[in-house]
Amino acid sequence: MAPSSPSGDPPASELIDRRIAELGDWRGETLRRVRELIRRADPEVVEEWKWRGTPTWSHDGIVCTGESYRDKVKLTFAKGAALDDPAGLFNASLDGNVRRAIDIGEGDELDAAAFTELIRAAVALNAAGRAGRGRG
Repeated sequence: MAPSSPSGDPPASELIDRRIAELGDWRGETLRRVRELIRRADPEVVEEWKWRGTPTWSHDGIVCTGESYRDKVKLTFAKGAALDDPAGLFNASLDGNVRRAIDIGEGDELDAAAFTELIRAAVALNAAGRAGRGRG
């Protein structure tokens, strides 16, 4: 497990574990499963705890966040508008120029293979942006 931050706060991975346990229902199970898929899709992903309680996964920039609400788990992709989504996973925040989101309600099934590809595409997009910034 990662050490505590300089501020003495627990590591993000521990805070995400706590959030999953606190939810204790389908939302916690959904967040746990999504987290597992993200980690499998990108073993180098960095877990962060941002904005006073939002699980965030990053690799060369934010890949996505995992917010929990009463009626859904919302996965917001920071650069989702720039990603191909052939499986049509994005079902929220569709009118913005940058972000896209996937809202998962109780009983909804997430296409694991399509989600994995979306995570990998988001990581590749971040890496491409980083490489572009490094030139010059």
